[in-house]
Amino acid sequence: MIYNNHILLTYNNIYRAVDKCGRMIPVPYNSIVCAAAGGGAREPLFRNPSSSASVYLLQFNCNRRRINTNNRRNNNNNFMDSNNNMRTESYLRHVDSRKLMPNGAGHIPHLKAVILGEALASEEDDLVLPSKEFSDQANVHSPEQYMEMYKRSIEDPDGFWSEIASQFYWKQKWGEKVCDENFDVRDGKIKIEWFKGGITNVCYNCLDRNIEAGLGDKVALYWEGNEPGLDGSLTYSQLLNQVCQVANYLKDIGVKKGDAVIVYLPMINELPITMLACARIGAVHSVVFAGFSAESLAQRITDCKPKAVITCNAVRRGTKPILLKDIVDAAINDSAKDGVSVDVCLVYDNPVALKREDTKWTQGRDIWWQDVIPKYPSTCPVEWVDAEDPLFLLYTSGSTGKPKGVLHTAGGYMVYTATTFKYAFDYKPSDIYWCTADCGWITGHSYVTYGPLLNGATVLVYEGAPNYPDAGRCWDIVDKYKVSIFYTAPTLVRSLMRDGEAYVTRYSRKSLRVLGSVGEPINPSAWRWFYNVVGDSRCPISDTWWQTETGGFMITPLPGAWAQKPGSATFPFFGIQPVIVDEKGVEIDGECSGYLCIKKSWPGAFRTLYGDHERYETTYFKPFAGYYFSGDGCRRDKDGYHWLTGRVDDVINVSGHRIGTAEVESALVSHPQCAEAAVVGVEHEVKGQGIYAFVTLVDSVPYSEDLRKDLILTVRKQIGAFAAPDKIHWAPGLPKTRSGKIMRRILRKIASRQLDELGDTSTLADPNVVKQLIEFSDS
Repeated sequence: MIYNNHILLTYNNIYRAVDKCGRMIPVPYNSIVCAAAGGGAREPLFRNPSSSASVYLLQFNCNRRRINTNNRRNNNNNFMDSNNNMRTESYLRHVDSRKLMPNGAGHIPHLKAVILGEALASEEDDLVLPSKEFSDQANVHSPEQYMEMYKRSIEDPDGFWSEIASQFYWKQKWGEKVCDENFDVRDGKIKIEWFKGGITNVCYNCLDRNIEAGLGDKVALYWEGNEPGLDGSLTYSQLLNQVCQVANYLKDIGVKKGDAVIVYLPMINELPITMLACARIGAVHSVVFAGFSAESLAQRITDCKPKAVITCNAVRRGTKPILLKDIVDAAINDSAKDGVSVDVCLVYDNPVALKREDTKWTQGRDIWWQDVIPKYPSTCPVEWVDAEDPLFLLYTSGSTGKPKGVLHTAGGYMVYTATTFKYAFDYKPSDIYWCTADCGWITGHSYVTYGPLLNGATVLVYEGAPNYPDAGRCWDIVDKYKVSIFYTAPTLVRSLMRDGEAYVTRYSRKSLRVLGSVGEPINPSAWRWFYNVVGDSRCPISDTWWQTETGGFMITPLPGAWAQKPGSATFPFFGIQPVIVDEKGVEIDGECSGYLCIKKSWPGAFRTLYGDHERYETTYFKPFAGYYFSGDGCRRDKDGYHWLTGRVDDVINVSGHRIGTAEVESALVSHPQCAEAAVVGVEHEVKGQGIYAFVTLVDSVPYSEDLRKDLILTVRKQIGAFAAPDKIHWAPGLPKTRSGKIMRRILRKIASRQLDELGDTSTLADPNVVKQLIEFSDS
C-alpha cells in the first residue's frame, strides 16, 4: 500500500521509508511518534524535511512479507502488484536486521557469545565474535565495511565488478555492458554474459601476471605425496615452464581453441598443470575425479568427445593401489562402442604405485608423459579468448542419472573465484593455503587451482588419504608446511572427531589462522570441535555455501566482519541476492524456512549445460520463474542468518511435516556417543515417509537398545517428536567416495531393502562397508 507517495517497510523493527522510485528515506528512531495498529491502521509518523509528503508505517501482523512471483518487475527493479502498487525488493534485509554492530563484534542481546581467541565455544554459546586483533588486519574488518561494499555490489554491479576486474590483465577491455542477462524464462531464453567483448586468458592471469609482479621465485605449489617424506615444490616460474611444455604438446597433437580434453589424474602437480595448459591455449578441460568408474568416465568421454585423455598409470591412497590406466582403457573401449574414439592417451608414469612394465599398453594411442613433455619448449604463446568463451566443463550428478555438463566461461569465473577466495579466507600474501578437495570437483577447480593462483597464493596439493598412516596426518602436514588456511569438508571433520583429540593435540597447529568448511552443512557440534580443538579457539571458520553451478562462494562468513553462529553460513557474498520462497515461489521475509533461490546473475554463474540448454532452463530456472533455483533448502533465523538444510530431495515429508535430513543428522551427532549419522527417507504406510538413520558410534562404544532409545530421544528433544527416527541402523562405517562424500543413493536402497538395486559401488573408498551395513540391517 502507498500513502502520500511513500511507504514504510519494517523488518525486525528496523524502519525504512521508501518512495515510489525505490529511494530510501532515513527514518530516525526518535522521529517515530506512533505505530500502526495490528490490523494495519496507519497514522502519520513524521515529516521528512527534504520531502513535502508524510511517511506512514505499514505494520504487518506477522514478520513475513510475501511478493508473488507473478508480479512483474518494472524498470526500477521494483514489483508492481495486482493493484498497480509498487513494492520494493528488500535485498538489504540481512543488513538492515544487523544495523548496530559496535566494535565490529555485533550486539544481539538475546544471544550468548564468546570472543575469538579468548575461550572455547560451548554448547551454550550462540555466537563467536571476531577479536579486535583479527578484525583490525582483515580485508573486510567491520560490518559497516561489508554493508557499504555489499550495498554497492547490488545497486551498482557494473561499477563494483568493473573495478575488481580491472585488477586483472585484459588484452582488450569489455564493451559497454558489463552484464547482459535474462534471468526469467517467461521473458525468453535464459542468458548470462559478463564482460563480453573483453579479451583475456586465465592462465596468463594465474602465472605470467604474477611473475611480472615479482612473484617468480615464490612457491606456487607444494606437493605432499601419499607416503610421508615424498614431497616437492614448484615456484611460479617453474610452474609456468611446465605448463607451457604441456600446452605445446597439446597443440602439437592438434588440440585447438574450443577442443575438449579429458583429465583423469590423481592429486599430483600434473593435474593443475594440465588444467592451466588447457586454459593457456583456449582448450576446454573436463576433469573427471580419479575415482569414478569406467562406465562413468565413458559417459563423459562420449558426451564431450575429447581430442585426448590424460591420465596416470596408477596411484596409492593409503595402502591401496588404484589402477587408473585400467579404468581409462575400459572407458575408452566403452565410448568406442558409442561411436566416440580417443586417439591419444597421455599417461603419467607413477612408479611408486605401479611399474611401467606392469602397465597395460595400447601401441599407437598411449604415450608416456615423461617421454614427451620434457622435450617441448618451456615457452608458449597465449591464446587470447573472449570473456564468454568456455574455460572448462565439469560434470555433476543429475536426478535422471545422466551427468550434467556444467559449463563455465573465462572472464566472469576468473573475476569471481579470485574475489571470493580473497575475502572469504581473508587471504594475505604470507599465507600457506591447503584445500583438501580433489580437482575432480568444483572445489578443486575454484579453490585449489584458479582462485588461489589468481591471488598469487602458495597452495598445498596432497595426494594421499587424510588418515594415512594415521589420523594425525593432516596436522603433521599443517606443521610441516606452516599451513595458515585450512579448508575441508564436514565429513572429514566428523571422521577426525571420531578418532579423538589426541591425534590433533600432539601437533602444534600454531600456523593456522583461518579454517574453512565446504560441501555440505556442518552441524554445530562438529563446528565447535573444529573451532575448539583444531583451531584452539583462535581461528574463525568460513562455512561456505556454494555449488558446482555457482562457480564460487554464494553465502559465506567474512572472518573479520561478522559474528559467527556455529553451523550457519551467515550472509551473502557481494553481488548475491538470496531469497527464500515457499512451494508456490512466493518470497518469505523474516524468520522462515523454504527453498533457496537467487535473484539476478553473478560473474561466476555457469552459462549452460553442455549440449542441453533446455535441461539447463528446466532444472534451474523453471521451478521458480524469475530466480535461479539452487535445489537446496534454507532456514533464515530472526537475526537474518542463513542455515542450509540440505538438498530439497533430501527433505523428508513425515505426516505433512517437511524435515531436512541434515537437521536430523545434526541432532544425532550432537549426542556424545554418536560420531556420524546419515538420514534417508523410506516409505511408511501411515506417515507417507519415515525417517531411517544410519548411525556410526564413537570408537569402543557398544551397540545397545538403551543407546538406540537415547539417540531417538535426543532428536525428539532438539527438533520434536515428529522428527524422531523410525529406525536406527548401526553402521560401522558409511559408504563414501574417496573424496569423503556419502553415497546416499546406496543408503536409500539398503533402507528400502532393495539390495539387488545397489548399482555401481566402484567409486567407494571401501566397498566392504556396504556388506557390513547389509549384515547390520536387522540388528
